[in-house]
Amino acid sequence: MKLSENSASAGLVVGCILFGLGSIIVAHLPIGAYAIAFWRLAVASVIFLILARLFRQRFPRSSQARRCALIAGLFLAFDLALWHESIYAVGPGISTLLNSLQIFWLSAIGFMLYRERQTPLQLFSMLLATLGVVLIGSPEFSHNGNALWGFTSGTLSGLCLALSMVFVRKTHEAEPTPIFPLMLLISIGGIITLIAPMLLLDTGKILPTTWQQVGWILVYGAVMQCLAWGLIAYSIPMLSLALTGLLLLTEPVAALIIDTFLLGKNINTLQWLGATCTLTAIYLGSLKKSK
Repeated sequence: MKLSENSASAGLVVGCILFGLGSIIVAHLPIGAYAIAFWRLAVASVIFLILARLFRQRFPRSSQARRCALIAGLFLAFDLALWHESIYAVGPGISTLLNSLQIFWLSAIGFMLYRERQTPLQLFSMLLATLGVVLIGSPEFSHNGNALWGFTSGTLSGLCLALSMVFVRKTHEAEPTPIFPLMLLISIGGIITLIAPMLLLDTGKILPTTWQQVGWILVYGAVMQCLAWGLIAYSIPMLSLALTGLLLLTEPVAALIIDTFLLGKNINTLQWLGATCTLTAIYLGSLKKSK
């Protein structure tokens, strides 16, 4: 790898871990899935506007670049909302694992749109990652009546995340776009998308009721959206989509550890074996990147 690719990989991993930590905030806030996603993006949009003006970064002149960034925000909005629904149903660790099934969506899209071919080692790592996700998630069905919805919403959130990342990449292809204007456009696209479903589905659970909840929303928007997602969006154009998907698997493993040691969720030996498979898949997938 080149130095820039190494830096992008490191930034992507850090962003994913921070992103996963946001699941703890979501699990403890009595706010609807669409509403908390709305407030996250609203807080982030203010911060990105200030940063864009402070650093004098210009917005893309290309209408196609602006449109792709807004569409990336649309898919990110549904990724967040569905991920939140999955957190409520099956917990932060498993929901984040399900969200990480975007590895398969990214690889398929990378092959169809960018002709990114997979090496045998990468294909094996994907199979190993699949096994890891199955081992971690399958025991949940034996004792959780919300498991089906949790797995469905978590998997769909992964598809939305993959599509959001593809449109981030398409934005850069249309016109190289500075990070702060890019993230502001993504946030705006997400905010607009979430207004209607928030009002329809989260009635009575839209507004925080204490100053503590307001503080956690500010943290969720500033750290998880601005810092974490900013690192992810910055790193994506420097990496292949297949490698991006594999590195993003660091997020569910971190969330699983947090779910166990901070939130007290009972994770059995089979599930820890699945986490080990997932970590191994990340390592094998990063050994060699197909061009």
